Amino acid sequence: MEIWYDWRLSRVVDAEGNVLDQVNWSASSSVNALVDRLSELQSGRLSPEARVLANRFPEAVSNPLGAISDDSWPELSKEESEMLSEASIALAKKGVAASASDPDRRLDMLSSSSIELRASWTTQEARSVEWTGLFLPDLDLDDRRADIPLYVSKSRDIEHLATELGVSIPDHPPSESEWSAMNSQAKGVVSLSERLLLNEQATKELANSYVPSLSSLIGPLGAARMVVLAGGRERLARMPSGSLQVLGASGAMAAHRRGAPPPKHSPVLFSMPLVSRSPRWVRGKIARFLAGKCSIAVRIDHFGGQTWDDEEIKKIHREAESIRDRFPKPPKRG
Repeated sequence: MEIWYDWRLSRVVDAEGNVLDQVNWSASSSVNALVDRLSELQSGRLSPEARVLANRFPEAVSNPLGAISDDSWPELSKEESEMLSEASIALAKKGVAASASDPDRRLDMLSSSSIELRASWTTQEARSVEWTGLFLPDLDLDDRRADIPLYVSKSRDIEHLATELGVSIPDHPPSESEWSAMNSQAKGVVSLSERLLLNEQATKELANSYVPSLSSLIGPLGAARMVVLAGGRERLARMPSGSLQVLGASGAMAAHRRGAPPPKHSPVLFSMPLVSRSPRWVRGKIARFLAGKCSIAVRIDHFGGQTWDDEEIKKIHREAESIRDRFPKPPKRG
């Protein structure tokens, strides 16, 4: 015996497909009311009519897909089809609005967008600097690297650029069309820099409010990336510290399954100076310690604990430094 139902009605059907009882939606039908009903059905709840039948037939098993296979199930009238169409659109808009209020989704958008922008910026910036250096060999590309795209983007021509940068005017300047291409390239780099700055600032603000303790510990950009890699703050809060330690190191884990040594830290933890600037032989110990602290921090943030203050963060950093100081030399190989 099963209970079959949709948003309009519910039936109790026996093993032979005979209808034993039926309850129809008797309330005043409206688009708003239907949106609420569809939302409940989407979440896996029984319809009110199905709950009535469940009380009448306690032994019956609910089967929300039964109505689909029932050839005798009443077809939608024209009015019902129109109302269902309107309600479906309204429900979709409601879902989009709910997603916009979800910090996990917003962090994902911001953090992922920043990564894409930085990857593009890195390539474009390198091209702009090398292109400029091709015509201005006297220019110190390392010392003036941060200035070059901005100067190129604001210069009228290569002679103006050389004068602004204080180097010799080239004997073989680019053609007018090539200079236009160089100038456009540099303007793109400057634009990307501004967009990246805005993205990262927004990411920092959201991370600082959503995971304040974790952001204080590893930086808001690292905290945002860790939440995104875990698939959300709740999943990160429930993750064992050992898994958190190597979160995002999928390539290294794949290599480990083929026989390589296991990874000792995630890309996020390695980006911390406490890990990356420590000797190779002690990075795993520091990463394990910090992963444990990250696990505690995100649980505090998610479950409503007391947010860590600056003194607590400094204490953790001092403990990490003491681990590094205890192992000044690599271990002896036996």
